[in-house]
Amino acid sequence: MLKLRIIGINSGTSMDAIDLSLVEFIQDAPSSPLYMRPLKYAEMPMDEAIKNDTLRIIVENKSTPQALCEQNVRLGEMFADGIQRFLTEQSIDIETDVDVVACHGQTIWFQPQPKAGEVKSTLQMCEAAVLAQRFGKTTVTDFRPAEQAAGRQGAPIACFQDALALIHPTLNRASQNIGGIANVAFVPSEKDGGLDDSYDFDTGQGNVLIDAAVRYITSGEREYDKDGEMGAHGKVYQPLVDEFLRNPYFSAAIPKTTGRELFGDDTAIRMIEDMRAKGYSDDDCVATMTRITAASIVDAYKKFRPNPEVDEIYFCGGGSYNPNILAHIQSCLPSTKLALLDGCGITAASKEATSFSFMGLDCLLGRPLITTKIEKSKEPAVMGKITPGRNYSQIIQQVAAFHQGAEGLQGASPFLPPVRDLRVLGNKTREKEMKDETKRC
Repeated sequence: MLKLRIIGINSGTSMDAIDLSLVEFIQDAPSSPLYMRPLKYAEMPMDEAIKNDTLRIIVENKSTPQALCEQNVRLGEMFADGIQRFLTEQSIDIETDVDVVACHGQTIWFQPQPKAGEVKSTLQMCEAAVLAQRFGKTTVTDFRPAEQAAGRQGAPIACFQDALALIHPTLNRASQNIGGIANVAFVPSEKDGGLDDSYDFDTGQGNVLIDAAVRYITSGEREYDKDGEMGAHGKVYQPLVDEFLRNPYFSAAIPKTTGRELFGDDTAIRMIEDMRAKGYSDDDCVATMTRITAASIVDAYKKFRPNPEVDEIYFCGGGSYNPNILAHIQSCLPSTKLALLDGCGITAASKEATSFSFMGLDCLLGRPLITTKIEKSKEPAVMGKITPGRNYSQIIQQVAAFHQGAEGLQGASPFLPPVRDLRVLGNKTREKEMKDETKRC
């Protein structure tokens, strides 16, 4: 039996906090259900100096080898400090309560669709050796390059967890993440294709323009529009919304993904100055950028959803708590039930950190994720790179014992088969978890 506790760590495009989630995984054998038990979650602040230096590197898109080298280590130290604070505040014993650390790091550059003369590539920074040395735990990092090397774009990469947690016999569902970038995973019901017909893509900007606008308007005193307060007091400038949605990205075919390279702070600043020149207030600017996010999500559903209507949408990410975004989406999709992801046992805030715990587990096991139906390349890929910690021997012994139960399952594949049955403790959206009396977690 495999039993591992993994801390998943994420810092998204918004760079508003470090998200940390401690998750326990239990699986009897590769063919058995995987039981997931989210244990602890918290958000830790980012070091302002490191954050500002990182934003400068991204926005200016020019640096020196020395600066990049140092920033990689500084980010590693920042994530390590966040882990230490998480352990202390949540009363977690690193020696007995944690087996593995899985850290996405901070995205510095993301180039999924290179132009002529460019190379498909992605760069996430966080020196894994710093984490492994500080805590003595085997560490998994750098998840996205393997997906790109297999011929895919490298984002979004959480459809596997969304589909496994939300798949339902009769209901067609979607998981809508609104982080810095917004992405959707469509999960058809089992009668309409289920796991094998699930797919995801980036709908466009999420909070990144709203956050940039708030920072610019308040001269850095506020990082985001808490509870949608500024947006609620403003008036939407609809011509700018309509103009923005004519960006070619929104009509481009799926699969597709995007980032700050297309939707950056400079975009938000230009729109603010344009609206100010027309006499609009700062609250109007925030309201307009909020509407752009909501409208682009609705637009993506209308253009790219599967044939059956979406019965339920489960929201996650910071934008899930912005009532102005959800109100517009509900007005445009009145027959669809909207809810936070919390009902499936994974909270809306912790979803991405939790997914990196899952990816860390699969990396250790040499187990690829389910490849979505819309990807041209079906080549399996194991995401992540392993940096051994002082507990590496114990980890590989567990992994080796687990692999002994894989005889006859792999066929011609060199990898373990992907997980196809996930049971999340506390999932109230499916009968199989609600009726699972064993609750292996």
